[in-house]
Amino acid sequence: MTPNGGGPTLLYYMYRSATALVAPFAFRKVAARLAAHGVTAERQQERNGHATLPRPDGQVVWLHGASVGESLAALTLIKRLGEHLPHAHFLLTSGTATAQQVVERRMPPRCRHQFAPLDAAGPVRRFLSHWRPSAGIFVESELWPVTLASTRATGAKLALVNARLSDRSVARWRAKAPTALFVMEQFSLFLTQNQHISDSLLELGAHPDRVRDGGNLKAGSDPLPADEALLVQMHDALGSRPAWVASSTHIGEEQPVLTAHKALLEHHPDLCLVLTPRHPERGDDVADLIAKAGLTYARRSKDELPTEKTQVYLADTMGELGTWYALSPIVFLGGSLEPIGGHNPFEVARAGAAVITGPGYHNFTETFPPMIAAKGAVEIHDADQLSQAVSNWLTQPDTLHQAQQAAGEFATQQSAVLDGLIEMLIDHLDLDPKNA
Repeated sequence: MTPNGGGPTLLYYMYRSATALVAPFAFRKVAARLAAHGVTAERQQERNGHATLPRPDGQVVWLHGASVGESLAALTLIKRLGEHLPHAHFLLTSGTATAQQVVERRMPPRCRHQFAPLDAAGPVRRFLSHWRPSAGIFVESELWPVTLASTRATGAKLALVNARLSDRSVARWRAKAPTALFVMEQFSLFLTQNQHISDSLLELGAHPDRVRDGGNLKAGSDPLPADEALLVQMHDALGSRPAWVASSTHIGEEQPVLTAHKALLEHHPDLCLVLTPRHPERGDDVADLIAKAGLTYARRSKDELPTEKTQVYLADTMGELGTWYALSPIVFLGGSLEPIGGHNPFEVARAGAAVITGPGYHNFTETFPPMIAAKGAVEIHDADQLSQAVSNWLTQPDTLHQAQQAAGEFATQQSAVLDGLIEMLIDHLDLDPKNA
């Protein structure tokens, strides 16, 4: 049962005061992180709410995605919304330099990017004063009270989409029930990934009429771009050799992947593993692991190509996953052998590949079970099962082809669900297609 009330609480005012005090220190920390990724001093000031782009005339719809995955989901929404709102402009914010680098290469027309303001009164006030958004759509797993309350106070309606809160986050908010209710009241619509998240939001005070099943927005994302020239180079370098991809791996996952590959080489001696760590800056560490495993390797970050003796190709670069997915029909998705939450299988399926995942895909619980049931993906739990899954597909091309088809069909079916969600967003956020 939804509690009554929902006004600002003493805890909210305390948080607002505290964040105002610590904002200068927080800015130094985030600015240093951005600078380390080559972001200019001028653009660092966007985190303080200082815009570096002019506001376009007319309706501005603001979408926020915390990091790469959320920002790419936001781009999917922008593309679909842009088809229904021909006069609207879109502002996409993110919190990381990696997300900025990825999305700025893929932004559709009438869209611009800025870094999100810190969740403090000053930065948020400056941000809202400049951009004056008509609505805010948050593709987030965190809730920022000052940003949400300040934006809603301007009259802009808010939606939380792809809503995903960890059990730990829900427990923290549950301990602050009146403030949680106040935060929930800021939203006009919640589009959740699964029933568990819906139940959590209702428990925190979300109004039942505002909570809807939204599936996973990442299902509607465009295929990742592939570098055709690099793809030709890789095909020429590999020749007739088969390859498989281990993508977006995290600490603790490369070792079982390499163990699986060594086992595969016993029966498939010409097999090449394309290993793409989630964080390319870990390239040196991963290279050491490959060497300690007694495997030969070449590195993409050094502009090397595989030779006939290369057993592992270390793709330690950013923005090239689409190329690796297009290179091989077999992809193991990392972030799943460790309890990370998994990564986006729709990107793999749209590239024409079949998916292998570990059990730790809790961020995609609405996606992987039906995809596995459709035989577009398989679940493994250790290195032995991983090597067996890859070997099965290598030795049974008809089964592999069926898995590729099933993965692609599943992604297409899930994408079709998004059309209804766009209409729902436009309706609940009072976005007028005729507003110029």
